[in-house]
Amino acid sequence: MSGSSVIFIGGRSGAGKSTVAFALHDLLSQRDVQHAVIEGDCLDLAHPAPWEYHLAERNLAAMWENYRDLGYRRLIYTNTVSILQVPALTEAMGDAREVTSVLLRAGHSTVAERLGRREHGDSLERHVQRSTTMAARLDRSAGDDVHRLDTDAMTPLAVAEHIVDLSGWAGTSRRAD
Repeated sequence: MSGSSVIFIGGRSGAGKSTVAFALHDLLSQRDVQHAVIEGDCLDLAHPAPWEYHLAERNLAAMWENYRDLGYRRLIYTNTVSILQVPALTEAMGDAREVTSVLLRAGHSTVAERLGRREHGDSLERHVQRSTTMAARLDRSAGDDVHRLDTDAMTPLAVAEHIVDLSGWAGTSRRAD
């Protein structure tokens, strides 16, 4: 494989991004497919938020360089808006040739139930409202090249299997070619 392959997983809070990334990691590990997972939310998690300095992209570039030096060529990247930032994120990677973008979607009741596992009281209400607003933005702004998956009735493993099929990683060998 010349260059790298990346799966960007985006979606509203509660759609299942992190859970699906972990299921995807488990599935690929069982198949002995070499890959890395980066949780994009952690690349610039600070207060005050340093977004104007493009810290997420800078940190992604540094991390991916380290993975590449070790021979990795497949990346799973999760972040709410990653599907809207594909050009900047692939530029930060420096060598992404194959890109699969997936928008995970979930209905209001599913999201409220999922977020209720980690948020409570006023915090839960705020997170659900922000998630609802973000869902509308993502649906409206995501391009036609973004695969949309409704996760309400799917297990994380079923979503992961679908994403593997979309990415073409299903029959890949352990090491990058």
